[in-house]
Amino acid sequence: MNRQKSTFRISFYVRRTRPNKHGEVPVCVRITVNGQRADTTIRKSILPDQWDAIRGQASPRTTLGKAINLYIDTVRARIIRIHRDLEMDEQPFTAQQVLDLYLGRKTSNRHTLFELFREHNDKCHQLVGIDLAAATAERYETCMKLTQEFMRHTYHRDDLYLDEVDRRFVEEFEFYLKPHRGCCHNTATKYLKNFKKITRIALAREWMQRDPFAEIRFSLQPVKREMPEKAEIERLMHKEIDIPRLAQTRDLFIFCCFTGLAFSDIKQLAPEHIVTDMQGHRWIRKPRQKTGNMCNIPLLEIPARILQRYRTDPEGVAHNVLLPVSSNQKMNAYLKELADICGIRKQLTTHCARHWHQKYLLNERYLQKSAG
Repeated sequence: MNRQKSTFRISFYVRRTRPNKHGEVPVCVRITVNGQRADTTIRKSILPDQWDAIRGQASPRTTLGKAINLYIDTVRARIIRIHRDLEMDEQPFTAQQVLDLYLGRKTSNRHTLFELFREHNDKCHQLVGIDLAAATAERYETCMKLTQEFMRHTYHRDDLYLDEVDRRFVEEFEFYLKPHRGCCHNTATKYLKNFKKITRIALAREWMQRDPFAEIRFSLQPVKREMPEKAEIERLMHKEIDIPRLAQTRDLFIFCCFTGLAFSDIKQLAPEHIVTDMQGHRWIRKPRQKTGNMCNIPLLEIPARILQRYRTDPEGVAHNVLLPVSSNQKMNAYLKELADICGIRKQLTTHCARHWHQKYLLNERYLQKSAG
């Protein structure tokens, strides 16, 4: 069976943001293999107005321009020869490997960051529903995309060899996540923890010799969550809402408040999770999506009415679930609108509903039980 031929392209350009003291800018070569790029300078420089960006060469009107174009032809011929040799070996290769061979670097037994990242993420997707939640696999995908953006922004490269990833890389990545991507400290820390797993795999396989996270300790800053008061939840429950999407979001939020279920659990709530005991009381019996622990929650009057309201909802019936749940991002956005409508000056999220249940409803239930 023939291996599919790789796509290959060579282009030349000038880096106009890095002029020298004479106003000249470096001439660079870009190698692209299967959509992945690797760049370097060719140790030539030229005035910006003497470069033809359309043709990817110097203007031939000057002696310097002619000399640079001859050198470009030499560089192109060398890279084409390297690419042809790699193609004849019938082994997969990357743009960075072609560039390293052109620069005379050793490439054997070296693996790239995104080669390993992609392998890890593919395995995560295969383990969804077995050992991992879908959200975990998606978080690693997001981390990889952010790392790729950071690489292009800071290093102007599409990939790095794993042994090139050092402590400075980690520190610059953290800096990129905060001011450039607008991540708070805790969010940036979580992405760095995801990235650290990739480097741990590389160290275990001896693809890296030094741990870039050595002596780096992660710490999360305490988050103060503003909890809505009971009166505010009452106001939300009894507010007339004419917009269907907001009314539905309000129902789902109240359902979480009175059951303590997380967003991921109400999204999966199915008819088989509602059971009736020997006394005729109805319960929600369902394993937590996050931990797998079985939870037994009494189905109180308010959440029972909400389930009845959506009993024939087309979306729920089609997916065999009890509630028509949208994405977590949409729900949190709609909850912000609901808070404004109801005059609640606190941030309402699907997560705070679970904490409200623990703070108010559970405590009241235990007090009533003790008093009885």
